[in-house]
Amino acid sequence: MELLQTMWTSMAFDSLYWGNLVMWAIAFIFVYLAIKKGFEPLLLLPIAFGILLVNLPSDIMMENQGLLWRFYHYGEEWAIIPPLIFLGIGAMTDFGPVIANPKTLILGAGAQGGVYVTFFGALALGFNIDQAAVIGIIGGADGPTTIFLASKLAPEMMGICAVAAYSYMALVPVIQPPVMKLLTTEAQRKIRMKSLRKVSKLEKMFFPIITVIVITLVVPDAAALMGMFCFGNLMRESGVVDRLSLTAQNELMNIVTIFLGISVGATMPAEVFLTPKVIGVFLLGSVAFACATACGIGLAQLMNLFLKEKINPLIGAAGVSAVPMAARVAHKVGSEADKKNYLLMHAMGPNVAGVIGTAVAAGMFISVLK
Repeated sequence: MELLQTMWTSMAFDSLYWGNLVMWAIAFIFVYLAIKKGFEPLLLLPIAFGILLVNLPSDIMMENQGLLWRFYHYGEEWAIIPPLIFLGIGAMTDFGPVIANPKTLILGAGAQGGVYVTFFGALALGFNIDQAAVIGIIGGADGPTTIFLASKLAPEMMGICAVAAYSYMALVPVIQPPVMKLLTTEAQRKIRMKSLRKVSKLEKMFFPIITVIVITLVVPDAAALMGMFCFGNLMRESGVVDRLSLTAQNELMNIVTIFLGISVGATMPAEVFLTPKVIGVFLLGSVAFACATACGIGLAQLMNLFLKEKINPLIGAAGVSAVPMAARVAHKVGSEADKKNYLLMHAMGPNVAGVIGTAVAAGMFISVLK
């Protein structure tokens, strides 16, 4: 009997409580969405497994500087992984549509209006100013930027806000079309835009250099994200370091994505996640995303009042930085109104600009609040 009692006490069943079981269920739901529905599986699956592991009573996880704590501490608290993600994104990004049509930079900035609307909404609901900033950045639909900002301002919000951001990134095809159709007429959705001019290789190489100089001088706290983003893009466009560019796009991106997902999931133990504030974060996240979509469309319509060559306002919705999904949704909604209307490359302009805009917004929050 003593032996059996010793064996029982060495097990972890006594440490379980109902909250752990609820979090297991949430982890299983995320696994289902990742595998069955294909919702951002590259990140949702690691996040789900991180949630499962952190809700298992084991000292090797987040307690006593265990394995997951090390992933989180060195990758997230030290803010190493998000810039590396931006390096990979930069290596995969084509700035050609932005260079060919610089007006789309304005649309990418306009879509960040949802960030600030939600920021003030979160303050009104009782979140402190640092937490409100992190919640607001969800409107940019940029998971790495959300994680980067949370690591600087409100680490306790990282897991909740990261999951919300990635959830809404996955739900772009569901959330955006109703907002787009509500704010545009069929005639506006049928507007055809002229083909973009061909952008030279020299222009593509100078663009990331000039961009990082200007943005870093204006918003120094955005340097970590924008520096890696523009460096990755320069490797791509230079054509002389293909091995480095391909590594950033593939092997490195895959490695940091694994550590990012599992460490984000590890910030969501039951006692943190199962609180009323979580519901508020997810509700505010949906408001942020809808407002960002509306702001991009509204700015495109405002610009059309002064432009001879009209912009299809649908591409304004691509100003959120869910690349390239938001651009594909804009193209799909436009093609439903006119099957011969090809908006994808036009929408990629504000889509890429949205990545820059969200990083700048995060840098501004850090510079003002930290």
